[in-house]
Amino acid sequence: MALTSTFSSNLSLGLKSQPALSHTARLSSKASPLINRKNLHAIVNLALTRVEIPVLGTRNLWEDDFLQPIAKHHYEGPSYGERCGGLIREIKHMFSATAGGENNVPQLLSLVDNIERLGIDRHFQEEIKEALDLVYRNWGECQRDLNTTALGFRNLRLHRYSVSPGMLEPFRTANGQFLCSTAESEEEQIRSILNLHRASYIAFPGEKILDEAKEFSTTYLSEALHKTGISSNLLHEISFNLENRCYNNLPRLETRKYIEIYEENSSWARMDGNWKLLSFAQMDFKMIQYMHQQELETYSRWWRDSGLSQLKFASRRHIEYFYLACAICEDEKYSAFRFGIAKLSAIAAYFVDTYHTYGTVDQLKHFTNAIKKWDPTSIEHLPKYMKVMYTTLYETLNEVNEDVQKIQGQDTLSTSRDIWQYFIDVMLQEVERRASRNIPTFMEYLRIGKVFSRTCEAILWPLLTTKGILLENILQNLDYPSRVYDILFLCLTLEGDIKSFKGKVDQGEEISSISCYMRDNPGATKEDALSFVKNLLDEKLKELNLELLQSNEVPTCTKDYSYDIIRGFLHFHQEKDNFTISSKDIKNHITQIIFE
Repeated sequence: MALTSTFSSNLSLGLKSQPALSHTARLSSKASPLINRKNLHAIVNLALTRVEIPVLGTRNLWEDDFLQPIAKHHYEGPSYGERCGGLIREIKHMFSATAGGENNVPQLLSLVDNIERLGIDRHFQEEIKEALDLVYRNWGECQRDLNTTALGFRNLRLHRYSVSPGMLEPFRTANGQFLCSTAESEEEQIRSILNLHRASYIAFPGEKILDEAKEFSTTYLSEALHKTGISSNLLHEISFNLENRCYNNLPRLETRKYIEIYEENSSWARMDGNWKLLSFAQMDFKMIQYMHQQELETYSRWWRDSGLSQLKFASRRHIEYFYLACAICEDEKYSAFRFGIAKLSAIAAYFVDTYHTYGTVDQLKHFTNAIKKWDPTSIEHLPKYMKVMYTTLYETLNEVNEDVQKIQGQDTLSTSRDIWQYFIDVMLQEVERRASRNIPTFMEYLRIGKVFSRTCEAILWPLLTTKGILLENILQNLDYPSRVYDILFLCLTLEGDIKSFKGKVDQGEEISSISCYMRDNPGATKEDALSFVKNLLDEKLKELNLELLQSNEVPTCTKDYSYDIIRGFLHFHQEKDNFTISSKDIKNHITQIIFE
């Protein structure tokens, strides 16, 4: 792929130096000359009106005026809140009524599972903790059927209790099948295998029985889809879980789907007060959706005012990134987290497109040096689009740092800048390597891919706006590079290559993990390489499970949101490389979560 842009020389027109002005934001511990935000944006926008930036054929699913003004809704009224408060109290009573010893373990597990799938678990954290503590205390006496054992293993491991998948051994036959002898109907048997399937995705390295469970349950459930006499809601649930693996199934999307499944299942809604769960989930979903719509108005205004909307050369994925933020975090308290994830991810996408396809080598060297200086007066001789990107990054990192400082009580901007500089340095090295036409080895490619997976710069700092004070040594452990993030970026690189390999070849782009493996192993076919990469991805996902689900000093909510961010980016790769071409499926998901 050509790295030299046809960018016209008149686009390199520089800005005149501006005197340093006061700025209300604290940018770093070191003094640096600053330019007033309003003046800087005015200068950049004026330059953009004089020069037309060419369009490189990007595809945008969202028109600039797609978002209409949001009218005030009754969700804001006191009566709606009172109804929700009443249902919360009734659901809490369901916990106390169900708890009462080992005989109630299946009911407690089912209650916890339903609440989490319906996306209302944040309202019942204490009750869920007490319920799972009771389950764990009685766990040795409760492994009597496959459904309860699989459901219990999944819930306990996801909440970081120490449990072994060896408890599934009594239900495995000699030929590798898993059976539930206590099931009274075919649908009960299917539901048991469905919960086994869900449990199989949280395996740690070396847990072979979960590999066997995944292989068996995938085949079994795929065949069940073609059976007659199975209720439509169960078939929809099976289909959803087969299409959306644990690794790419976003919490908010799962909530929407299970509300629909349970609405369809009238017998479930009538059982054991489940209608209360469903009614509250419906109301909660609508209130959170309304809040996200209001946040989207603010976010879209930021995107337009920043000048990014005028840069037509890059993939315009700002709405997709906002959807990602909403889909992994619905909590009312964490608006700063959603804005941070969405803004920094959108900025990163522009940087990747600039370094990967658009900027010339000389431009990128000057751009990299300017970012390292962290001084707005250093962008004077940069092209207009780079000035917009620099200004947006400069202001957004400062904004996120202020939000983090409110929670952490310490200035983290210098560390955040270090991460971005590392990110940009490696991208520039890759540009120079491509220009020299050196072909990387498989291992070199994976190292490069960690950076181009677009997430290191977006993940860390917004996480620090969530609850849980991170002491300085913990903050350092979360820093990039670290083992958790190394595994994360490797998984994203491999998943992206698996889904987009054919498209890259068709576009003339030769380098991927698959092609590099074939070069390192003469005689290996594309099928051999794909198989190797898929197996490597599977093992790395298990390592990621271990890193994120083991108990340590890092706050649980921080690790939970890290895991959900990972699922979000893998979600974009579910069918194809949706970072490059956003599919109609993604647009449908966005509509369901935010608008519909």
